[in-house]
Amino acid sequence: MRALILSASFGSGHHQANDALDRALRARGVPLRARHADLLRYLNPLERGVTAGTYAAWLRYAPGMYRAFYDWTDRESEPRFLTGAFGVLGLRGMCRDVSALRPEVVVSSYPTPVALAHTARARLGLDFLNALVVTDYRVHHHWARPEAELLMVATEEARAQMGRWRIPEQDVVVTGIPINPAYRALIGADRAALREKRGLRPDQPLILVSGGGTGSYRALSRVLGELGALGRQVQVLVLAGARARGVTRVGGATVHALGFTTDFPELLAASDLVVGKAGGLTVAEATTLGVPLVVHEPIPGQEEHNADYLVRHGAARWARGLADVRPAVLRALDPAEHACLSARATALSVPDAADRVAGALLRRLGRA
Repeated sequence: MRALILSASFGSGHHQANDALDRALRARGVPLRARHADLLRYLNPLERGVTAGTYAAWLRYAPGMYRAFYDWTDRESEPRFLTGAFGVLGLRGMCRDVSALRPEVVVSSYPTPVALAHTARARLGLDFLNALVVTDYRVHHHWARPEAELLMVATEEARAQMGRWRIPEQDVVVTGIPINPAYRALIGADRAALREKRGLRPDQPLILVSGGGTGSYRALSRVLGELGALGRQVQVLVLAGARARGVTRVGGATVHALGFTTDFPELLAASDLVVGKAGGLTVAEATTLGVPLVVHEPIPGQEEHNADYLVRHGAARWARGLADVRPAVLRALDPAEHACLSARATALSVPDAADRVAGALLRRLGRA
């Protein structure tokens, strides 16, 4: 099966979802010829600089502006010059890959490549299934792509939200957000054994700071200060965003700054709590392992909606201000409260989401 699998380097979650889908298709025995591509690599240097640079600058220096943009574009009346650009920017690169691969399916984990694939399909006179995997828990207008024949969403709520944008019901399938099969294999793993394997103490709470794959979490140093002032000894893992490697003390917290690591699944499975951002992939991974979240300073817009989804279902606490971080963490670490949060997180999980996405694609292609 020839598949063009598209993501965009706005964080690492889109790439992770696509990798999980690739693995799931191969696990089903599909003879897969896949080409993975990044939307940003289709853009010329100026387009890439403006697009990715503006996004990064907003998140780091002016998150309120990003929230305003998110809200402004979350409506059918958003300017046509913006939505029209989705089907044009990067078209040369898209046409090149489509012409070379002649795919049976183009599947995207970011919305704008769907419009681009639609333009390329019409221009080249080719036929393929144009599909989208939604990697957040709420459907923003940009994710409701009318060009797609198959849209795969995280929840029944998200399916209903697609209806708001008049996406045909038969084109939407609830699959969950695809994650690496390593997480499914770690369900019920011995947390103490995982900690000992990593040189971590089994007798102290372990908190993993969620700072996103690019390490651009603005609140990192402030959150570490709050975790060091809990009034009890804890261990803290900092992955992407760690400015230096090694073990340091911040008050009562022993901070393990690891930087980038391929061991994230085991480290998450070893943790009692995730504190920080609420990216769609992080939420899907943590809920699969029954690890509750304390959300603080999520990315405006999509991550705030992810946080709201978790809180409404009792799987997380949202520390909206810095002063709320300590009481939220202490409450979440209370054994009875932690057990309740963990059970509700598990109830939201879809460990086999990648296989469900693979199955939905194969059924639509008549290969199931």
